[in-house]
Amino acid sequence: MGKGAAAERFFSDKETFHNIAQIASEFPGAQHYVGGNAALIGQKFAANSDLKVLLCGPVGPKLHELLDDSVFVPPESLQEVDEFHLILEYQAGEEWGQLKAPHANRFIFSHDLSNGAMNMLEVFVSSLEEFQPDLVVLSGLHMMEGQSKEFQRKRLLEVMTSISDIPTGIPVHLELASMTNRELMSSIVHQQVFSAVTSLGLNEQELLFLSQSASGPHSSLSSWTGVPDVGVVSDILFWILKEHGKSESRASDLTRIHFHTLAYHILATVDGHWANQLAAVAAGARVAGTQACATETIDTRRVSLKAPREFMTSRSAAGSRVMLNPNEPVVEWHREGVSFHFTPVLVCKDPVRTVGLGDAISAEGLFYSEVHSH
Repeated sequence: MGKGAAAERFFSDKETFHNIAQIASEFPGAQHYVGGNAALIGQKFAANSDLKVLLCGPVGPKLHELLDDSVFVPPESLQEVDEFHLILEYQAGEEWGQLKAPHANRFIFSHDLSNGAMNMLEVFVSSLEEFQPDLVVLSGLHMMEGQSKEFQRKRLLEVMTSISDIPTGIPVHLELASMTNRELMSSIVHQQVFSAVTSLGLNEQELLFLSQSASGPHSSLSSWTGVPDVGVVSDILFWILKEHGKSESRASDLTRIHFHTLAYHILATVDGHWANQLAAVAAGARVAGTQACATETIDTRRVSLKAPREFMTSRSAAGSRVMLNPNEPVVEWHREGVSFHFTPVLVCKDPVRTVGLGDAISAEGLFYSEVHSH
């Protein structure tokens, strides 16, 4: 909260958690929303015209009732009780003890064992043959933090098997989320999870943590101060695609990363695999401004520009200096076969809700992305 950074943690004490969840749920002003990255991404897709969405995950009665009509849940995914994730939201300037939040954000905690065990993954993959998807979205690997090391190791191998069972040619997007376990993050990177998926979605906390866990560039940086430096972010994105992405010498599927932070977004793609990046990255920025303010369109009185007016495109290679042009706000640059599309974000000054923003950004970006089938 002191840094205004988004975070999520596993709450290990089951009884205490259920007490807190019950009191919170029965509180007169309690608000119940669709939760879980996959469900939120599915909801966002369902809001877009005539898309049909198949959602697998532990779906209880309340969640089922909240889901859009065009979100289909296979019977094996239904369970008798709902899992709850508790969200603590705060506005910019709110104080707690000695701390004062520099900007609005949220802290999430849960005791969610069925998502943590990724129980529904096999059900999901077996449902794909009949569903015939154009895109697959996975999330929840971060929820494994509440499991034992041995379980994590075994389950990651099974996750890899499941991903490889997804029919060839269907792009697979993996949405990352807040983590503290470096070993788990390192396993996700090194056990070839990255090379098995086509696309990644992440924020500045996850990006830096990923670089620290796998000894990437700028990994000596302990945390971000203020708005993350564009050159540093771009170096780490480039490293992920160069080290773990598709190339002539590497049998990887990874060709796309959609990065989001409060002030700006970057879409990095390996050349020759994606199109319409400008629209995709702009759509992600637009939804960040509208959804946080809960408005249909951007309300210029309620948003501000926090993005740097000028920046370097790299801190380690020979980067170029870019000046933001309000008439053409999306900036594009290239580095050794990787294209970068940068957009500033019109940040909501008094957000109604910050939770699920990353999921909405990733969903919109995917919705507008054109994938080249090879």
